[in-house]
Amino acid sequence: MLETSARLLRLLSLLQMRRDWSGTELAGRLGVTTRTVRRDVDRLRELGYPVHAWKGPVGGYRLGAGASLPPLLLDDEEAVAVTVGLHTTAAGHVSGAEEASLRALAKIEQVLPSRLRPQVAALKGAVVTMPPGSEPTVEAAALTAISAAVRAGELLRFDYVSHHETESRRAVEPHRLVCWGRRWYLVGWDVERADWRTFRVDRISLRTPNGPRFAHREPPDGDVAAYLRRTMGFEMWPLRARLRVHASAAEVTARVNGTVTPLDDHTCLLELAADSFGPVVLVLSMLDADFEVESPPELARHIRKLSTRFADAVTHD
Repeated sequence: MLETSARLLRLLSLLQMRRDWSGTELAGRLGVTTRTVRRDVDRLRELGYPVHAWKGPVGGYRLGAGASLPPLLLDDEEAVAVTVGLHTTAAGHVSGAEEASLRALAKIEQVLPSRLRPQVAALKGAVVTMPPGSEPTVEAAALTAISAAVRAGELLRFDYVSHHETESRRAVEPHRLVCWGRRWYLVGWDVERADWRTFRVDRISLRTPNGPRFAHREPPDGDVAAYLRRTMGFEMWPLRARLRVHASAAEVTARVNGTVTPLDDHTCLLELAADSFGPVVLVLSMLDADFEVESPPELARHIRKLSTRFADAVTHD
């Protein structure tokens, strides 16, 4: 069980992390009784923290606005996570954030408890962060400006360059910023096209000022992550391949990332999307199962050409 002072800091950290907590949930996190939680909440109030409570079968708590938190209100795991995260950010995946990350990292490391410093040093020494290289970086200022527009519900105006190098001017109701791999995307409602669209942030050039306020719509597909899995994973690619695979749907799903439809216990339909035949052939080589190409016919011709090339490669000494 945590000592009282450490427990108060942990309680304050939990209240800051989420809007509402039940007394039972807080008691479980802290390893104490709900009665102890009530006493600790009273202590926080005596220290000036506006903790609101409501009655009910289990009771609930919420940290009010205007709470002034003590410096570095982090438990051991949080302190290590923040330190390593800042170290990774300093590698330069977000342009403009490197220097700020290094400054914040230096401040946090100065106040880290001595018992944590060897752990942080070991992690930093063992982890190698690859520089961005040819991967596009985004400006920290752009992420900040877009995030502010999402929060305020303000229309964004920007110039955009598509992956076909086509330039356009957009007016978009920003909904969410998404970090996928090493790239950042904006999901929003395109006003002129009257539909949801996804934009790479590194291809956005913001125009000021922002447009008028708007009321946020329900997210596409009911969930932004589901929408991106559908559109980014399949619909955005120009090439579609449809194959009959002689393996169970479970086996194919475990090996490749595509749309799999079971036909029977030993056969399934696999649909793949890509920008060229190369990635499709690579995926098919990983299946370790027989298959037939149903469409497009160009893919069948491409595979036939490759099979001849590979056969010639092993028939010559």
